[in-house]
Amino acid sequence: MLNLLLQSAIVIIVAYLIGSIPTGYLIVKAKTGQDIRTIGSGSTGATNVKRVLGKKWFFTVMLLDAFKGALPVILAKLFGTVGVSVGILPVLASVAVIIGHSRSCFLNFKGGKSVASGIGTILALNFPVGIIIAAVWAVVTYITKYVSVGSIVAVAISPILMYCLKSPVAYVVYCLLGAVYIIYLHSENIKRLIAGNENKVRN
Repeated sequence: MLNLLLQSAIVIIVAYLIGSIPTGYLIVKAKTGQDIRTIGSGSTGATNVKRVLGKKWFFTVMLLDAFKGALPVILAKLFGTVGVSVGILPVLASVAVIIGHSRSCFLNFKGGKSVASGIGTILALNFPVGIIIAAVWAVVTYITKYVSVGSIVAVAISPILMYCLKSPVAYVVYCLLGAVYIIYLHSENIKRLIAGNENKVRN
């Protein structure tokens, strides 16, 4: 029990700190000197970065955030010695990462909406599910022209896919709770979608 608690504490702290690295903020600051939190939606995520730096950096930040999400989960799987088989440590890492991304200790507990980092955690937990989720996000975003719609749909189906592909129960529960959290972070986007003034990813 003591070993589990110790490993859990280490996993949570390391994953949270990695998740807190404000990729979008750092890139925009380095390239323009601007604080992305004062631009557009105020989010540090890839969609807001696109408003400042364009598509190239949109995809760059998205990939970096996905990697940032996957890394702690992979490390928990590789080096954890307790609870890995039932998904305890990898799920703790996943939760800490998405909280770190959306509530970064380096940005006064502000951040992004944890979509890319969340997909990164899913890729590390169950690669086929992660690939499907990423594909769904891309297709829905392309068809609707709204990143927010693609994100909401992708995370909403993640627990169903985890269950159908016979993942550990802990992974299913994580995807369910993660979906609720990420959709909550999109509450303003949902309001704008209803009002008809949500920003499109392209015209």
